[in-house]
Amino acid sequence: MKKNALLTALVLLAVSGLLLHYRIHPFLVPDRLHPYISVFDGSKLPATLLPLIDVIVVTALFLQRKTAAYGYLLNGVLVIYGTIFMAHFSLAEIVAKNIPFPAMLLKSTLPDIGIAWADFFVGKALYDLYLKGEA
Repeated sequence: MKKNALLTALVLLAVSGLLLHYRIHPFLVPDRLHPYISVFDGSKLPATLLPLIDVIVVTALFLQRKTAAYGYLLNGVLVIYGTIFMAHFSLAEIVAKNIPFPAMLLKSTLPDIGIAWADFFVGKALYDLYLKGEA
């Protein structure tokens, strides 16, 4: 039962991160001349690709005990890369726009980074459950 709850939490966090990334970085954007037509913007695809890997590949790897270690490893790599990328772009924007400190926390990607790390720790709990043989 614990496995199902943790796996569900892992998927929900990954899907939430994917939807959040797509809302912020949509790779299908309305055309400027024809707003009813969507145009592919390849520069925003990598921002959505990492959460998509989290949803599909990490979830698939955590489904079985023998591949859970790879899921744990990939989940950790994605979280570290995501943290670095989000913190870098957030700090660059804060410095460029000269945002004051109180507003800095709300304008930063700190909540997004928190979601990514929550996803990692749920994955860790699931991996520990597999390690103990309880799943």
